[in-house]
Amino acid sequence: SGFYSLAEIARKMVRIGKAKADLSTSRMFLLGILAGAFIGFGSELAIMITHDMPRYLGVGFTKFMFGSVFSVGLMLVIIAGAELFTGNNLILIGVLSREGNLGKMFRNWFWVYVANFLGSLLLVWVMFGTGLWKIGNFAVGAEALIIASEKVNLGWWEAFARGIGCNWLVCLAVWIATASKDITGKIFGIYFPVMAFVASGFEHCVANMYFIPMGLLLKEDTTVVATAGLAGKLSNLTLQRFFVNNLIPVTLGNIIGGS
Repeated sequence: SGFYSLAEIARKMVRIGKAKADLSTSRMFLLGILAGAFIGFGSELAIMITHDMPRYLGVGFTKFMFGSVFSVGLMLVIIAGAELFTGNNLILIGVLSREGNLGKMFRNWFWVYVANFLGSLLLVWVMFGTGLWKIGNFAVGAEALIIASEKVNLGWWEAFARGIGCNWLVCLAVWIATASKDITGKIFGIYFPVMAFVASGFEHCVANMYFIPMGLLLKEDTTVVATAGLAGKLSNLTLQRFFVNNLIPVTLGNIIGGS
């Protein structure tokens, strides 16, 4: 058959988790930077493709398309073998089955999280430098700014709960991709749960490491702010709110959803 049995998947997950936890810090870090950038590519592409879609195709279909395109990010992570914090919450399976080590798991989570952040910021820097956000009379940048603004305006519990929903589905995507024996199955296995989490409006900590810093850069451009209709409404788009109102609750929610 084209996929493994449940027992085989569970054993594979334990094996993969153990291998991830045993990676050297430098390798973990490098693969973590790549994963942060890969998720950033998915985020950037989703904005580019859907920035003017709602007025033609409606909000619901736009969310569906945004999620569909965003799934490219996780496909790159899993098929290219990068290290993503949210997917690595599954290392806990090995720890719970007494084959993994709690300390090694936390070491992996820490370094991969930091590296994902760096990779995301690297891509923000590159994408800002491309000037692609000026497309459509700054409409692409305006959409990116609106997304960042909405994310920092979430309540703490809203962000936390959306984090749970997100990584529940992301880890199911990783699980289904692991279940498949061929690359087509892996791609479909990743696509549906990721599309579902994004279209539902859930929150992913690593994606937000791209979306919100991009917004923080774009808010300095008055044309983008005016195009977004956000003049005088961006007092909440700050580094402090990025961490306190979004990144911390979303990360905690992601850990619970994924574990």
